[in-house]
Amino acid sequence: MTKRSIASLVSALICLALLNGCSSNKQKPQEITEPTEESVRFEISAFSDTPSSEQEDWAAALSAFKISCRSIYRKTAWAEACSKASGTDAQNAEAFFKNNFTPWKIEKRTIGTQTGTVYSVSDTGLMTGYYEPLLTVSKHRTERHTTPILSTPDDLIIVDLAEAYPKLKGMRLRGKIQGRKLVPYDTRAKIVARKDLDKYSIAWSDDPVAVFFLQIQGSGRLRTEEGELIRVGYDDQNGRPYKAVGSWLVDQGYLKHHELSMQSIRAWAQNNPDKVDTLLNQNQSFVFFKEKKGGDPNEGPIGAQGLPLTPKASVAVDRRYISLGTPVLVSVSQTNPNLNFTKPVVAQDTGGAIKGPIRFDFFWGFGDEAGKNAGRQKSQARAWLLLPNGITPESL
Repeated sequence: MTKRSIASLVSALICLALLNGCSSNKQKPQEITEPTEESVRFEISAFSDTPSSEQEDWAAALSAFKISCRSIYRKTAWAEACSKASGTDAQNAEAFFKNNFTPWKIEKRTIGTQTGTVYSVSDTGLMTGYYEPLLTVSKHRTERHTTPILSTPDDLIIVDLAEAYPKLKGMRLRGKIQGRKLVPYDTRAKIVARKDLDKYSIAWSDDPVAVFFLQIQGSGRLRTEEGELIRVGYDDQNGRPYKAVGSWLVDQGYLKHHELSMQSIRAWAQNNPDKVDTLLNQNQSFVFFKEKKGGDPNEGPIGAQGLPLTPKASVAVDRRYISLGTPVLVSVSQTNPNLNFTKPVVAQDTGGAIKGPIRFDFFWGFGDEAGKNAGRQKSQARAWLLLPNGITPESL
């Protein structure tokens, strides 16, 4: 037997002994034979095991956390941390978090609902970006301004299912009365075609794509041709599921998947005006707004917590897994374009597309530059809850 044959035999025996130690013996993914659900697991960690962040990011997170404390300070779990935060300045932000909080790594799991079998475990999710746009509008419908920014119509009925079925807490039905029945509310296409909703218009735009993205962002500023500035925020939606229109562009062969961004979708729509309605109606969801009067014009838009958002320090989350007001350390990376950062942020908002334990929407701020950054972001994300020392995720 040659030396090469002996070496091959030894290698094969080692592989056999180690079972999964060699590529030829890799274990096949476990076959899923039952319905599954996504769950979350939190593992206690230490700051020494997390990526580092810049001082300015800790300062921004402290500012955002102080804002959240306007709401959560009454809760026992947050009372002491909020009290200490109020007396901490920006220079000591990092020390404040590292001395008073414990990181808990977030993992998402796919679990069989019948057997409890864990089919997959991952500590990686998705972070997208959003921002507060500025639209130039008219207060009245004109020959050019034909796309309304609507407030919530009176015929939209909301049913809180928890009132009849406590196990369905947090779930609602949205519909309208038709005869003696409650039926699903209109799709985007039907809402746009209705003329009886004009009386609910806050303003009118000459750019249906801009209004569509305003609905995705959930808030924005409207500047009328007379110079009046109106701030609007999310009020409700039609109850239809959100669908990213970019997938339709890819399916139709208009764009490649790696080309998708808010900017590329805008450019395609500008070059294909006859197909814009078809594109936008792929997403049946429709968002209604309310005018936000008063408040500090220098503060960010109001998020789901009912408090102003902080640029580059606020995120939208799925509140089934992360409570609003909770600080989170997020570490993200992407290519094309390159984007890598680790920042402490605060969960202060929600969104129709934000579903899952490791799913975030990062608030970039107001204006065109923020819009460019938000439109390009589609990052892999890892995350750690930052909870006051001695507090567990289960207790929240």
